Amino acid sequence: MPRFNLENYQDVQSRLNALHKEWPDARVITENLTSPSDRSVSTWVVKASLYLTAGDQANDLAKATGHAFEIDGGSGANATAALENAETSAVGRCLRLAGIGEGPSREEMVKANKPIDNFMTQADSISDVTELRKLYAKAKAANQDASVLKAIQERAEALDTGSKDSGAGGSSNRGKADRKQ
Repeated sequence: MPRFNLENYQDVQSRLNALHKEWPDARVITENLTSPSDRSVSTWVVKASLYLTAGDQANDLAKATGHAFEIDGGSGANATAALENAETSAVGRCLRLAGIGEGPSREEMVKANKPIDNFMTQADSISDVTELRKLYAKAKAANQDASVLKAIQERAEALDTGSKDSGAGGSSNRGKADRKQ
């Protein structure tokens, strides 16, 4: 059952329409701030800046800015368009900070309305360090408890150590089996 009535929230496009009705020359500029480190964990980071006039933009006098990040994969928009989703979220936050619309956008509430994944179960089923890094980023984005983040990190460290100590197979049990024979 959804936790929120999404009809109570204004979408980002409606906020943009309200902005342009009041400020016809306004513009929202977005920037992809994603670093190579962000991409290594399948994350996109976007900044949006709102300029009410061309003069404001020429003088770099933003009325407001907003930031957002998203992680590739998963369900919904992030399954195929995480960068675009981050851009929309950044624009929505920017407009909200400028006083265009009230409260979070509908797009943000859709994310909050989804059930939280069971990250511990997922971590236990993953045997690839890169995939665990992605899961860690996803858990962090979902504001999971520090104990969950630590457990995912420890699982990744254990797998990483196991693969370094025992070659490409990644299992440290092979040496123990050989000694028994």
